[in-house]
Parts: sequence; structure tokens; C-alpha cells
Amino acid sequence: MSLNNLKKELEQLANPKQATLLQRFFKTGKGEYGEGDVFLGIKVPVQRSVAKKYKDLSLKDVQELLKSKIHEHRLIALLIMMQKFDRAEDDEKKQIFELYLKNTNNINNWDLIDLSAPNIVGNYLLDKDRGILYKLAKSKSIWEKRISVLATFKFIANGEVKDTLAIAEILVNDKHDLIQKAIGWMLRELGKRVSQADEEKFLKKHYKTMPRTMLRYAIERFDNKKKEFYMKK
Repeated sequence: MSLNNLKKELEQLANPKQATLLQRFFKTGKGEYGEGDVFLGIKVPVQRSVAKKYKDLSLKDVQELLKSKIHEHRLIALLIMMQKFDRAEDDEKKQIFELYLKNTNNINNWDLIDLSAPNIVGNYLLDKDRGILYKLAKSKSIWEKRISVLATFKFIANGEVKDTLAIAEILVNDKHDLIQKAIGWMLRELGKRVSQADEEKFLKKHYKTMPRTMLRYAIERFDNKKKEFYMKK
């Protein structure tokens, strides 16, 4: 199963009408966050099937896919990395993790990050030092910031809240809505899965000044009385 075969298969699966819709949805116009991203118009379940078929593609070929301007190439590269990671021994897990961090500029839309950051970055760091996440959180890149946030989803699933809350502190006043939504989402998941008390402790410290988008995402599961309380500045 060669890289060329994979690319040819994707060309045959392309749907120009769907591609046009996706390029609007993922904000690929000039000055937008996804500027220049190119879509073939292939739905994600189909991409998952293709990635499964090509799961034994070499990491060298995966790197080539990650460098592609075509969105589906990069998404399939990440799906293959995730499959490899799940089957890998420790040395190869480290290699995949390092390949991921080497390509943060190519993991450059929210769907790519949300799919992969918990499963590769978060998973790898479960039993390791997490300092790299704080470095990413302080990056100028919105994608590296979002990776730092979404990686902690794996920690939340493991019953941990410390790093999610610490990264939320760093990014609580971020101006970009993709970061605001990510923080709000993780705070909501933290409250739902681990500790609503910890979520509310954070909110009571910041709710008067944090961006409204972030706050709305964070309190989505609260009852109306609590929502009304937190939405009052």
C-alpha cells in the first residue's frame, strides 16, 4: 500500500461540491484562520476507512502527507499515526509523539487537533512530565495553543484536572474564539466528568472578566439559575 496509491484513491473519492462547502465551513478564505487550506470533499468516515487500509504506511510517508496542502491528506496522516500509536511499543510511541510536535504548523485546523491531540499528545504524556504543554500554551500559534488545551482531554478522562485548570489560567483572556471555545469545552468536560466544584472554583475567579464565548461553553450543562448567575458580569 504505497503513498501514491493512497493519493490516487483519494482523488477518485473527491467530491468537488462537498469540497466547496467544507472550504467555507473551515474558513479557508483570505485572512481567515484556515486560509489556503484545500479540500477534496471526502467525508470523515470514508477517510477513516482509507486510513485503516493504509495503516502500515511508513512514518516517512506519513510526514509527506502532513506536509500536504490538502486537508484530507493531513487528516489521514493523523489517523494513521493514531493507529500506529495504539499498537506501538514505547520507543515508537515516542517517535510518533515527536513527529507530531515537529508538525504542529501542519496540524492547522481545529478538526485535525480535536481528533488527534488527546489521543497522541495527551495519551503519551499521561505518565510523563507535561512541561511541553505549557510551552505550547504560551505560543503565538493558535494551533499550538489549542493542542495544549485539547491534549488535557485525555487527562480529564483519567480523572485529572490540574493541568487543564493551569492551562485555562494561562489562556483565560485569549482573544481568539477557537481558543475560547476550547477552554470552555474542557472546563465543561472537567465539571461533567471529574469535579463540578473545581470547575466552579475556576469560574467564580474569572467569570466577570473571561470572554463570554468561553463562559457560555463552560456553563452549557448548568441549570438556568446557575447560568443566569454566571452570565451576569
